[in-house]
Amino acid sequence: MRRIAIMAALLSGALTFPASANDLVPTGTLRATYIGQNPVQAFIDPVTKQVRGPAVEITRALAQRLGVPFEIKGAQGVPGVINSVKNKEADIGFVAFDPIRAAEIDFSQTYSLAQNTYLVLESSPLRSVADMDKPGQRIGVGERDAGDFFLTRTLKSAELKRNPGGNIDVAIAQLKAGEIHAYAANRQRLTEVVKRVPGVRIVDGNFYGVEQAVGVFKGNKALLDVVDEVLDEARTSGLIAGAIERAGLSGVDVAPPRDQQKR
Repeated sequence: MRRIAIMAALLSGALTFPASANDLVPTGTLRATYIGQNPVQAFIDPVTKQVRGPAVEITRALAQRLGVPFEIKGAQGVPGVINSVKNKEADIGFVAFDPIRAAEIDFSQTYSLAQNTYLVLESSPLRSVADMDKPGQRIGVGERDAGDFFLTRTLKSAELKRNPGGNIDVAIAQLKAGEIHAYAANRQRLTEVVKRVPGVRIVDGNFYGVEQAVGVFKGNKALLDVVDEVLDEARTSGLIAGAIERAGLSGVDVAPPRDQQKR
């Protein structure tokens, strides 16, 4: 009777089986992308020329779980990452969560929080995040960055000047020309700018902890479930914290467990 019941269930489609690595990674290699200009996710080591950072270590852990090799490469900004996942050119993409982006791809839990703040000229009277949202203030931000979406929702008085591609050299030129009074970006990126560009500084405080996450093709719940499991383990084992430390990142925190996340 049990055999007959199983056969009937198979014929009706009532029985399901866990997805295999071949189902989750059709090419046999886990393909990952990250924002090429965002060191919070990953960066190319100037000495070894290899990609380093949290995105690499998380991708490696996921590939080990699936029993497949992996490759990871930088994409051109947020659109590059999202399009690579939507077009199935990548299996996973590292990009900050935002409700607008969630209409295009599905997101894992948050694995880290990249604190965002402002860059100003050394001579600027602006000293902290609290000084920013005032009439007449012009704030630069990378177009369609997570900071752009957040500030669009929250600023009440200041004007946003969007920078296509988040080009930091353009932002510096705008600051020096007085076209903007401050530039919003993640603290790690701005810390690197201060080291190489004289006459600029970072203000006190942060305005937003950007939710770094992993994106998958819309509706690919099977892969997303495995990603979330790997991120749970990576948080508990200290892999995420260690990856942040090994990459020398500033202003990046491990996100709380997913049952404590407010998304």
